[in-house]
Amino acid sequence: MTDRSAPPTTAPPTGPIARARRRVPFWDNARFACIVLVVLGHAVQRLTYDSDIALGLYLVVYAFHMPAFAIISGYFSKSDAPSRRQMARVITDILVPYVIFEGLWTLTKWIVEGRANPNITEPSWTLWFLLALGIFRLVLPYLALLRWPLLWTVLISIGAGYLPNIDSTFSLSRTLGLLPFFTLGWWLREHDVVERWRLLGRRPWWAFAAATGAFLVAGWAAWFFVDDWRAMNLREWLFYDDNYAAIGGTMWWAGGVRLALMVVAIVLSAAFFALLPRGSHWWTHFGQYTMYVYLLHSFVLYPFRESGALRDLDPTWLWLPIVIVASVLIALGLATKPVRRVFRPLVEPRPTWLFADRTLAGREGRRSDPTGSRRPREQQPRAQADPRQNG
Repeated sequence: MTDRSAPPTTAPPTGPIARARRRVPFWDNARFACIVLVVLGHAVQRLTYDSDIALGLYLVVYAFHMPAFAIISGYFSKSDAPSRRQMARVITDILVPYVIFEGLWTLTKWIVEGRANPNITEPSWTLWFLLALGIFRLVLPYLALLRWPLLWTVLISIGAGYLPNIDSTFSLSRTLGLLPFFTLGWWLREHDVVERWRLLGRRPWWAFAAATGAFLVAGWAAWFFVDDWRAMNLREWLFYDDNYAAIGGTMWWAGGVRLALMVVAIVLSAAFFALLPRGSHWWTHFGQYTMYVYLLHSFVLYPFRESGALRDLDPTWLWLPIVIVASVLIALGLATKPVRRVFRPLVEPRPTWLFADRTLAGREGRRSDPTGSRRPREQQPRAQADPRQNG
């Protein structure tokens, strides 16, 4: 055991290296808050058919929560040529869990619905984001070679919506649609924007007021114009999935709608980050395990959504808060240690048999998830965890 009272033999790292290794609670707070919004959005979805207030909440959440998640993932992604271990982690952390959970969804639908269509090219429900993360990682080194990578990804996102042959196969439509947000996260880290502007320091009162005002305006607009949003099928636009013509955007300027939605997503994401606590709280460490919540919550919600239990719930003022609280509890529960212990072989598999070099899938060293959260092995006591983890 290391003698903590002994002086270090070398000076501690400073500058960018130290910042990269120091764990920042804010990012774990952001990850967990995002995953709570993911659960909430899926839980509220059935209520939106019967409640304008529920639809307004749904639209506000979907306007920014996945873009914010993509920004966080991009912030912790590297544009360097990947090492062998990094390439292996694309397989172990993304592709293998994707295949496992596609198989579980096929089995679930066969048992519950009496039908199944095993097709790994069409992601089931939430699994599209795993493929998107994998593609993001693969293309980032190439994007980093270009001038104005943000501009190119915005043009790609807008242009993809005009092409009907770009669809949900291998999650390509959503991947291209959300690519600018992932690239923005990488760009912020690459240019050291957060550190240079001290965005994680003391939060000024005006930033809190502006962020609160942004959400108040978004909430008012979502509720006041709710009939217009229903008519234009806004929820489908917020998925970044179907081409414009398929969701009613037959005009030549339909790409302008996506551009406007991207601006709204960035503004609300900035407001969301501004409102998040900077310090560590009892729930902060759950942000290291968002993939457990992401992959498992759909199985928890599936019986409620498909049975119709979330339809015709009246009054809304009673049931909507209940669903919100339940969403938070589901996210907390699925991130707890007992759940992680049971489902780790599915969520974080290490298929050593798959590799010629079996050490590439080993458990030694720090663990990570596809969103960029890195942590020590859970078998280690917390006091012995490597303090140089990145956030």
